[in-house]
Order: sequence, then C-alpha cells, then structure tokens
Amino acid sequence: MSPRALFLPALAALTALFATAAQAQSSCSSDGQPQPLALLERFISADCDECWRRAAPQPKPGELAIDWIAPGARGDDAPLSAAATRDALERLHSLKRKPPSPVDTVRSARRDGAGSLRVAQGPAFNGYIGASIESPDAGRGPFTGWLALVETLPAGTEGSPVERNLVRNLLVVTWPAAPGARFEARPMAIPEGANPERLRVVGWLADSRGVIRAISESRCAPEEGRR
Repeated sequence: MSPRALFLPALAALTALFATAAQAQSSCSSDGQPQPLALLERFISADCDECWRRAAPQPKPGELAIDWIAPGARGDDAPLSAAATRDALERLHSLKRKPPSPVDTVRSARRDGAGSLRVAQGPAFNGYIGASIESPDAGRGPFTGWLALVETLPAGTEGSPVERNLVRNLLVVTWPAAPGARFEARPMAIPEGANPERLRVVGWLADSRGVIRAISESRCAPEEGRR
C-alpha cells in the first residue's frame, strides 16, 4: 500500500476528532458574541521590528483588529521572520494590496447578507487546535470563508504599545452559491513560539467581490482560564 493511501485515512480520522472537539467545546466559541461591525487589518513587514514597537491604528467602537506579519525582503534574516506567515501575502492578494512597505492598514466594513456565522475551537492537543467555521443559514453566495487562528497579545508584549491579535494560522474555504447550511472544521497547527492559552479564532465571510458579509470571533469562558 502506498504512503498516500495510509496517510489519507489517518488525516480524515484526525480531522474528525478535532471537528468533534471544536463543536463540543462551546465555551470557546462565538456563541452569544455580537458580530463586529468591521474588520481592521494591520500588516507589518517582517523586515521592520521597529514597526511592532510603534503605535498602531486602533479599532473604532464595534471594530475587530487583527495583525499580520508578512515575509520581508530579508527572508529568514528579517527580525520578525519567526512570526511571519505567507498567509499574510494570500490575504493581501485577496485585498488587491501589495506587501507592506513597511506597514499597511485596511478597514473593511461588514455588510449583511450572509446569514449568521459561528466559529469555535477545541483544546490544544499535540501541537494542534481543532477549529470550525459554520453558517446554518448562509444566503446566496458564493462566499469565501476565512478562519484565522490568532494569538491575543497584551499591550507591552515584545514592546508593542497596543494589544494585538496576531494571525498564527489560516484556513480559507470556498462555499458554493446555493444558499443553505455550511460547515468546515480542520486541525490547525500551533506555530512554534505561540502560547496555546492565548489562542482563539476569528472568522469572516466575503462575497465574490471581496465584501465582508459576516464576522465572528471566539471567546473562552473564564473558567477555562484563557481570558
């Protein structure tokens, strides 16, 4: 039997396990949370460690801010390369933006039209977190679902003067045009250096023009000791 034939059933079983964990752990989900009015995305080049220590644009009332570190021209020698991700470049491409030089900010207001959106996460296990994104009543699409695993870093972390939701991993899924229930779950790798206790998920749906139609973020119950 080929290595691929052995690997695929194991991957399917692992995905099912994490999907169950993400659904079961309702204490780390978007349940009961209001949808943010807009998404504020702050991009930093990995070449610019000084940019991390500068004041950054702040979210307005009702906005949700997330932070991306994009690979720089210096590659692995860039001072922020350990936290850089090519997912940032994929997101910039979808926004029709060039890599930050050295910073960029995008504000995207939410417009209704995609129904409700739920995101959830399970506990960290063997270097992974099971995460899910779903809509029980997605409107007519097609939609692109973005699910970001973010690490919430308090102000003062590594000299940052502001709190940041640093994107550590990303899942992008395409949902078809026909309206109806949609659900996706995956095990998402926890990058080296990330603190699992600070991880949560942020999800949003964008229509074919890139307009955000729904936004959700997970919050963990205080008894879980995560926030």
